[in-house]
Amino acid sequence: METSEKPFNFFRFEDLRIYHKSLDYIKWVYSAVSDFSQSNRDEIGRSFIKAATNIAVFIAEGSGRNKSQFIYYLKMAKSSTRECVVLSSIAHQNGLLSIELEEQSRFFLIEISKMVGALISSLQKSKRPGEDDEDETEPVSPSNDPNIY
Repeated sequence: METSEKPFNFFRFEDLRIYHKSLDYIKWVYSAVSDFSQSNRDEIGRSFIKAATNIAVFIAEGSGRNKSQFIYYLKMAKSSTRECVVLSSIAHQNGLLSIELEEQSRFFLIEISKMVGALISSLQKSKRPGEDDEDETEPVSPSNDPNIY
């Protein structure tokens, strides 16, 4: 007998839309980099994949921490997003990405940046004045609806 209930995710970050959006971007980057020459794959491609991967890694890492630390990691994810913008521009200027692919990258990155910013704002609003943020035993749950980000 099958149930239509959503399975329980032990890792709460897997419930975040922003995490899945970042995985989609990583997949896009791998596809784009696969068209680079071997030397460009080894140089700019490796940096591009690492920066894209760091977006998801920082979201995941921060989600198991207290609010202040989660916000810090989300800001690091935004920093990796900006790094990807630069790498997209460099790849385009060097003929590795067409204008269409650079625009696709920017579209992804704008959306990711907005989603991360919204999650940061939500966490900052939900933080009570004088709240003790030292307890790391309880992972942060940014909202009752984890699919919002």
